[in-house]
Amino acid sequence: MTLFLSDLHLGREPDAATHEAERDAVALLAAHEREVMEGGRLVLVGDVFHEWVEYKHLAPKRGLRLLGLLANWCDAGAEVHYLVGNRDPWHVDLMEQEVGVVLHRGAWRTEIAGWSAYIAHGDGFEPPDRAISRFTNRLQPLVRHPHTARLYRTLLPGDTGFALARWVSRTFGTSGEPDPYAHRRVTEAAHDLLRADDTDLVVMGHSHQHALDETPHGVYLNPGYWFGARTFARIGSVTDAPAPGEAVRPQLLRWTGHAALPLTSRALATA
Repeated sequence: MTLFLSDLHLGREPDAATHEAERDAVALLAAHEREVMEGGRLVLVGDVFHEWVEYKHLAPKRGLRLLGLLANWCDAGAEVHYLVGNRDPWHVDLMEQEVGVVLHRGAWRTEIAGWSAYIAHGDGFEPPDRAISRFTNRLQPLVRHPHTARLYRTLLPGDTGFALARWVSRTFGTSGEPDPYAHRRVTEAAHDLLRADDTDLVVMGHSHQHALDETPHGVYLNPGYWFGARTFARIGSVTDAPAPGEAVRPQLLRWTGHAALPLTSRALATA
């Protein structure tokens, strides 16, 4: 089983909402622990943190319960992957050396249950039909470059650097609600990737809109906005095993606080 979780945005205000999102994420992972430990994997599809500015000897005090669980999993041999997003690209070594996850600073190609998968956070696929899109396309490689992060940490030590990141987030950030434009551009990029090569599964987050699009060329899967909607995705499980000869199909679900229910169920239609 492969479990996908995206856009937790731990650190987004108010603090009470962040704490609830983290507690629910820990409960979700605990409910899937046996399947992950028995040959499964967890894939965090970016923006786990609302801001992440890690220094050589300092790291933000966010998500400690989640990081503790992930560290225990990795110590026990679990396979955990973390693809950085546009909100949390400035990692140093805590995630890899202390927690033990596999950190991906760009797109990751892999095989999942027979699917040839392309996995990325989803930012950076801006079509050039707006001036702001052309600007962010050019800006993203600069922001993510290690030299930029190193210069920022050198000029703005500790609390000052993190405080500036939070100010920028509050001043220029969005409410977190799904953006139709972002959803369209990520969906179009995913479909282009499916048509372009032998990839038959594209997994991306970023748009805060869950999606499971089956096309003649393959499947686009978006786990959705955990912070606001508690949605996630899964491929393969003891509870949704395919019939003999059928492929293992991706599945979208929502965490209710104590159970995972398919998004197509009657119980979620009124949620």
